[in-house]
Amino acid sequence: MSTIAAEIKNVRFRYQNGEENVLNDVDLTISTGECVLLCGGSGCGKTTVTRLLNGLIPHYYEGELCGKTTVFGKSIGDTPIEDIAGTVGSVFQNPRSQFFCVDTTTEIAFGCENMGLPECEIHKRVKKAVAQMQINDLLDRSIFKLSGGEKQKIACAGAAAMQPEIFVLDEPTSNLDVDSIEQLKNILRLWKNSGKTIVIAEHRLEWLSSLCDRVIFMENGQIIKEYDGNTFFSLDTKCLNQMGLRTCKSQKNYFDDKPGIHAVKKFRSDSNISLHDFNYSYGKHSALKISSLGLPKNSVTAVTGHNGAGKSTFVKCLCGLQRGFKGKVIIDGISYNSGKMRKISYMVMQDVNHQLFAETVLEEVMLGADESDEENALVILKRLGIEQYKNRHPMSLSGGQKQRVAIASALLAKKSLLVFDEPTSGLDFTGMESTAELLSSISDECTVLVVTHDSELIERCCTHILHIENGKIS
Repeated sequence: MSTIAAEIKNVRFRYQNGEENVLNDVDLTISTGECVLLCGGSGCGKTTVTRLLNGLIPHYYEGELCGKTTVFGKSIGDTPIEDIAGTVGSVFQNPRSQFFCVDTTTEIAFGCENMGLPECEIHKRVKKAVAQMQINDLLDRSIFKLSGGEKQKIACAGAAAMQPEIFVLDEPTSNLDVDSIEQLKNILRLWKNSGKTIVIAEHRLEWLSSLCDRVIFMENGQIIKEYDGNTFFSLDTKCLNQMGLRTCKSQKNYFDDKPGIHAVKKFRSDSNISLHDFNYSYGKHSALKISSLGLPKNSVTAVTGHNGAGKSTFVKCLCGLQRGFKGKVIIDGISYNSGKMRKISYMVMQDVNHQLFAETVLEEVMLGADESDEENALVILKRLGIEQYKNRHPMSLSGGQKQRVAIASALLAKKSLLVFDEPTSGLDFTGMESTAELLSSISDECTVLVVTHDSELIERCCTHILHIENGKIS
């Protein structure tokens, strides 16, 4: 096997209908068995590099491409994408975008079936991948009833089952809790020890400190600097923040109470928002079991818990978005059912692509608003650092930029209850800080709930923590 796993030579790329290049004269050589981290601010070109390696560019994402990409000596542009899949396994930031099946077990096996492997070999590979990922409890489940983190685990298992030579992962931890990240880290270590090549585009850096051989720092579609792993992970937080990057220091204890952050643990009669009969089941699976709970008004409350704990179900019920939910919310003595809660609340979903409908960013933010709100919309876009994209199509933006568009829509809506499901998923340090500042600034006008695994966000803006495990307040 070649000692060079992949090579990108003098590549420039502009997406179809894009105004400018997203990659400019990129040269990168990746050795067999190497673990390489791609880092940089949102929109720097990391995801586009991963799409070059797995063949999505040019076979799926069209545009103006110059230069050449090869994987084990094969030209990506000249190789059918179905032939690339057996060599390059991919895990995307949004796992739903790579799903083809409706149940988990079939989804894990799908890639192997597509490769035409014998049935006995497929069963063997699926069993091995499930054991590696420790996800036996997720087998034979509906994809649509999984949490974001659980979907990410299924996506990783599907890639592992194909046993490719190169794994390309784009923000694989964006929806994972601390324990799941540790599991993924152990899986990557197994892959690396078996000689696999790993390329990771990531904002959450700390978990990669003992894995990466080399770090590629990108900015404005170019490789600005390369580091060996030890040198990069010895950089202090101030230096990393100045580069627009997250900290490399341990952030594992965010379930613990922090100075100035209060835990929401039981019903408080003096609370202005009280919840009653918050119980919900998916068929026979009980997802939520909360008889009563008080939430502080005009605060920023982090909703924490492990993947599948019931966090997303809880906030969907709170916003009146869960069909068949019968619980009640009492605010300032007034009782609200699901229909009424939909009128006073706004939720930014974990999968932000489901909330983007308009032709331009400004039109997206203005949906449902009066024309007189345009000036305020532009102010919000500027504060979020995306005003320059106001005339771009939302779907042409990076994952982090799309998230900020959805956040801008929520802020302009002026609802009394705003709920954000993983709002910093895919955001760099600058985007995370901007989001934290905005969430803090609006808590005087409304109540904010944030479903998150992001300890840096919690420390910067949250006043309370609501911890959910197994559908209950812990």
